[in-house]
Amino acid sequence: MAWEIDFLNFIADNIHSGLMDRLMVLITYLGNGGILWIGLTAVMLGFKDTRKAGIASAVSLILMLISVNIIIKPIAGRIRPFEADASLLRAVLISLPKDASFPSGHTAAGFASSVAVLLCRKKLGIIMVILAFLVGISRLYLCVHFPTDVIAGAVIGALLGVVGYCISEYINKKYIDKTP
Repeated sequence: MAWEIDFLNFIADNIHSGLMDRLMVLITYLGNGGILWIGLTAVMLGFKDTRKAGIASAVSLILMLISVNIIIKPIAGRIRPFEADASLLRAVLISLPKDASFPSGHTAAGFASSVAVLLCRKKLGIIMVILAFLVGISRLYLCVHFPTDVIAGAVIGALLGVVGYCISEYINKKYIDKTP
């Protein structure tokens, strides 16, 4: 954990600036409660040509909510970086999160949704993966997650995106794509 605190202190001391502060707060807010990913999923579900991607994203987000927020975070119970080193509070420009730090739910949701979409619609998925990456970076910039929280969130999210895609393909083949 010491190297992670050093890394976050490096960010706080060397990368923070007025413009970056505003940008990172905006990016992290897009990930609050999965609102960006839920919104994109709802839009995709509303159009026939993106519905399969929307279903894959929805399934992945549900899997992420259950596995990360309900199971892993409470079991891991990892403290936040600013709890481990109070000097990091200088970089926390948002309300202090109250749940466990590991893994990053913002990052997991972003990668779950975007990888599921990537497997259905490559161009849209690439844009979403970039957004998910930026959300993860914003969590480090704001010192509300350790680097390993964000890495774990990305890996878990990506895996759940693949699983969600596979489940959605089964659902599509079994119930939606049936031709009488």
